Order: sequence, then structure tokens, then C-alpha cells
Amino acid sequence: MPNNFSQIINCETGESTRVEFTDEEQTAHDAELAAFLAQEATDKAAEEAAATQAATDKASANTKLKALGLTDAEIAALVG
Repeated sequence: MPNNFSQIINCETGESTRVEFTDEEQTAHDAELAAFLAQEATDKAAEEAAATQAATDKASANTKLKALGLTDAEIAALVG
């Protein structure tokens, strides 16, 4: 796979130069990208788990309130 490129811009002249990554830079880039993607997947899984837990907690709370004798309308008034 070909290496990525860096773009260097001379602010004084506006000249733009495209420079290919060295093998070392490409290896570092690939490692950083892999770490980012792994963290992104971990974060997404954590968000999904939190949403699932929140839904489970809400259903559990509603069940417990109904067991105490509250109606659906009363529960809705309590939790908004």
C-alpha cells in the first residue's frame, strides 16, 4: 500500500509541496489510526450499553411503581 502524504504550505509564497510519508511516519500513522478506530468502537459499545441500561432501569422503575399501586397516569406525572 502506498504511503500517505503531508502537505507543506509556505505562508510567505503560498507555495504548496506534497511530501510522501517515510515508512516510519506511515507506521506511526497506521498505529494511531488503529488506536483511534479501536477507541471509537469501545466508546460506541459503551454508549449502547448505557442506553440499554437506562431503558432497563426505566422499565424496572415503572414495574415497581405499578406494584405500589400507581396508575400509568400517576407514573407519567411523576417521571414526566
